[in-house]
Amino acid sequence: MSFKYNKKDKLKSKKLIDKLFNEGKAITVYPLRLVYLKTDFDDGSTLKTGVSVSKKLHKTAVARNRIKRLLREAYRLNKPLYFNNSSTSYAFMILYLSKDGTTFDALNDSMKRVFKKFVDKTSDSLN
Repeated sequence: MSFKYNKKDKLKSKKLIDKLFNEGKAITVYPLRLVYLKTDFDDGSTLKTGVSVSKKLHKTAVARNRIKRLLREAYRLNKPLYFNNSSTSYAFMILYLSKDGTTFDALNDSMKRVFKKFVDKTSDSLN
């Protein structure tokens, strides 16, 4: 798995996003929440991910877009470290919960912790 975040890796299907929030499970490591659902994709990708920042907590589009950019970059850099050998397909939605702004280093640390918690939780359910 490479460090790329291509178009086919982005979660865009409205039906799948609705299904993700209705049937998916969540892991929270403040300030991030990872909602995930085990599913199959037609295009052969193993992970599809979306990011979201609340308009209620961050009023300006500039603030929301900056946090989303940082979230996507932290995801892109950590994806190969945790999902390199994964054969099961998952849909992810990463939500930013804090009212405050953030730095890349803080988000990167949180992303590593949430992925570690996800890998531990899903590997326990498989065994």
